[in-house]
Amino acid sequence: MTLDRVGLVVHGGRAEARAAARTVREWCAEHAVACADIDVWREGARHSAREEMDAAGDPDLVVTLGGDGTFLRGARLAAENDALLLGVDLGRVGFLTEVPASAVRSALDAVREERITVENRMMLTMRASCRLEVPAQMEALMRYGRGPMLPPPRVRVECEAGGDWGVALNVTALNDIVLEKLARDRQVSVAVYLAGRLLACYSADALLVATPTGSTAYSFAAGGPVVSPRTEALVFTPVAPHMVFNRSVVAAPDEPVALRVLERSGQAAVSIDGQLRGVLGPGDWIGVYAAPRRLKAVRLGPMDFYGRLRERMNLTDAPAALADGQAAPLWPVTSPPPDDLAHLALPSAPGDMPPT
Repeated sequence: MTLDRVGLVVHGGRAEARAAARTVREWCAEHAVACADIDVWREGARHSAREEMDAAGDPDLVVTLGGDGTFLRGARLAAENDALLLGVDLGRVGFLTEVPASAVRSALDAVREERITVENRMMLTMRASCRLEVPAQMEALMRYGRGPMLPPPRVRVECEAGGDWGVALNVTALNDIVLEKLARDRQVSVAVYLAGRLLACYSADALLVATPTGSTAYSFAAGGPVVSPRTEALVFTPVAPHMVFNRSVVAAPDEPVALRVLERSGQAAVSIDGQLRGVLGPGDWIGVYAAPRRLKAVRLGPMDFYGRLRERMNLTDAPAALADGQAAPLWPVTSPPPDDLAHLALPSAPGDMPPT
């Protein structure tokens, strides 16, 4: 591909991230590729993704240097510009990031020489009964120990709005959109609608809608299912609900999930990929659905999602499993699949894995 400009999203609090950023800048200088930092804290205020990408010169590749949180920030930016996104892993969990810092040069070479796979990840967007705003007093509290908050989401002016359909907000979420309580002593009471029909009314700490990518984040911590990131689905999960039915529901990608704050509920906060973006009161609602755009994540080879899940969660270290004798083989099949199974997505044998 033609690689003209690279944008960097750097976790400035980590020395290894700053060192990796120097490596990226050196590579760009050697290959006559423009490189700019995308500084979300520029001039002491948070800016919209469009403003940040404009200031960086509209890069066609965004490189994140940090953990999954930095990757999520980069995803918001890359989706705004339909740019490729490459995540360099400097975090502790690393479900989203792709390459270790030691391989950043070879990864950039692979992008430039088109030796990559572009993985399209589903994202979420939303409508709401009103524009999202954060009360001034809450913003002051949230700024303690962190930088300025993101600005309120813009309205998508090209979309029909009003009536039952509310305001179309310019929101993209790679992980999840969450409606959660503000006060510890008062849960939120919410009516949940799937595909336009009432499912149930919940009193809970939070209710969230996740993508398959986000199924290993907050939804997983709340007891939700692990979903392959190749799946197209919306995962609804209640968090600590006061009712017998406390299970997640996996909806089709064209089945929206709406959350309406009930009359006697307390106020509820709306968080998008972990960022507080607004506060709703009784009678307000949000509708969450699959975004028309997809995140274009750079992969250097087939992603072994289940192998990564096993390693991050230490699933092979369960005492009961080890007590049952010889450990189960990690690669039970190493020969090529027969013709009738050639369509299946199976990981490569260890000797066939691309170098990293």
